[in-house]
Amino acid sequence: MKGVTIATSVRDFDRLAADRVVRQIKDKPDSVIGLSTGRTTNAMHRQVAERFVREGFDVGRVTFFGLDEVTNVSPSYSGACCTMLRTEIIDALGIDDNRFLMLPTESNDWPAACRLFEQEIERRGGIDLLMLGLGENGHLGFNQPGTPFEQGTWLSRMDAELEARIRQETQTPAGVPLGGVTLGLRNIMQARRIVLVAKGERKARIVRQMLLGPVTTSVPASVLQRHPCCEFLLDTDAAKYLSGREV
Repeated sequence: MKGVTIATSVRDFDRLAADRVVRQIKDKPDSVIGLSTGRTTNAMHRQVAERFVREGFDVGRVTFFGLDEVTNVSPSYSGACCTMLRTEIIDALGIDDNRFLMLPTESNDWPAACRLFEQEIERRGGIDLLMLGLGENGHLGFNQPGTPFEQGTWLSRMDAELEARIRQETQTPAGVPLGGVTLGLRNIMQARRIVLVAKGERKARIVRQMLLGPVTTSVPASVLQRHPCCEFLLDTDAAKYLSGREV
């Protein structure tokens, strides 16, 4: 399958993922780059920061934004996407607040907040590079199975396991709804270039469904089969159910 890269080790995987971000910045210094949080991307973010210290490439005109955000939590909560991105990469690169775009954790008007976020990304020229993680059920951001492919930025739900963990960590009472606000699948597909990163054996079955199964809303990430410029960066564990003929 075109666009599949398989790293030989986790170390190589993180290096290759970081290189995609660094090369984008060097090739287009005013790039708009979308980042995702999670176990798959945190080492990549830190490697970008380390390379910045070593190489000193120009980040003065880059705009970074987060793919999604947890709702109804404090912005300072350690599990908020904004906090994680600041800790892993944004602060280390010295990115100004006006060049780091995030959806809010709280809003009295979510449709308006989502529209403003979309409009600000568009005002800056649209998405040059979007680094995507892959959920074990095939979700992208908070676009869970069943999300329409034409969905724009919206307030969605999170999976039950994640919600339970965040509720416990934040001591959020049961009466306060937790969710996720996220770029929609339509917005994702509008990115000029996408790199989907997945590592670990737990992702192996959904990787096969994403790449080789039908394009279906039951596996939101399967829509990436239709993107004209999407690279699927995997480690050997995530690629274990792909044969040599298929990649």
